[in-house]
Amino acid sequence: MRIYLASRSPRRRELLTQIGVAFDTVIFRTGERADPETDETPRPGEAVVDYVERVARAKAEHGGRILAWRKLPPRPVLSADTTLEFDGEIIGKPFNEAEATAFLRRLSGRTHRVLTGVAVYCDGRTDYVLSTSEVRFRVLDDEEIRQYVLSGEPMDKAGAYGIQGRAGLFVEHLAGSYTGVMGLPVCETGELLKRLGFRI
Repeated sequence: MRIYLASRSPRRRELLTQIGVAFDTVIFRTGERADPETDETPRPGEAVVDYVERVARAKAEHGGRILAWRKLPPRPVLSADTTLEFDGEIIGKPFNEAEATAFLRRLSGRTHRVLTGVAVYCDGRTDYVLSTSEVRFRVLDDEEIRQYVLSGEPMDKAGAYGIQGRAGLFVEHLAGSYTGVMGLPVCETGELLKRLGFRI
């Protein structure tokens, strides 16, 4: 069985391949022509658990609409959203290097939560699962933050870091799902797909 992955993330593609799930990708428009249905802007007062679920579900359901518009073979559409919660605040992807630097300075020596919601749209319904992990960074000095930001790695990642890359050096403690922090919790994703009849 094949699914559609509604994501540009190379990490999610790698993780689905790792667990033996065959997929094709559904790509949303970005920039000025971005699909309004997949807007990731937090709403005023929105709790992080509600935000992650709303965005993950919206991506999966919009992926389903795209299949219908393009008259593609109907298959389940999987999407995910990863965000950080720090001191009760939603922290997404940095807009620029200055914001990436500010995020990393805030996370230095502190614990934050990483939430990844996974949604699968199939036959008119959407199933959803949430992975929550706690990550503690060691104290980071300004020079290593500067070098990491200059590498470009933080720029497309929630919280301005990728645990699977150079920022693995920053992580002092992790409680939860390593792959969830990467962007797709494989255990929870596998269970969700098995509920839909997939053999993994």
